[in-house]
Amino acid sequence: MFQPKIPTMPQPSGLVTPPAVVQPTTITPGTPAPAPAAAPEPSRPVVQLTPGTAVALVGAGTAVVLVVGTVLVSLLLAVAFTSASVAVCAVVLRSLIASDAKRR
Repeated sequence: MFQPKIPTMPQPSGLVTPPAVVQPTTITPGTPAPAPAAAPEPSRPVVQLTPGTAVALVGAGTAVVLVVGTVLVSLLLAVAFTSASVAVCAVVLRSLIASDAKRR
């Protein structure tokens, strides 16, 4: 049950032939192919800004700027609060170590 079963390699069933050798061919120059016709330019729809879409774009841009600004300010405040708390902890530990050294 716990002994590995090693698969056996299948034996070739017939004669094995070596791959055929491909001989290089020479290229003879012929008549040049005609130039392709100029393809017509695809017609793309032209975007026209109406006053309503301009106001919508300005509103969306303002919303994006406000959201990104809020996120960045909150990250800055989080870093400031963390650094202030670490500084307070360092001052408290320093005073505890200094007062312990004075008593000895």
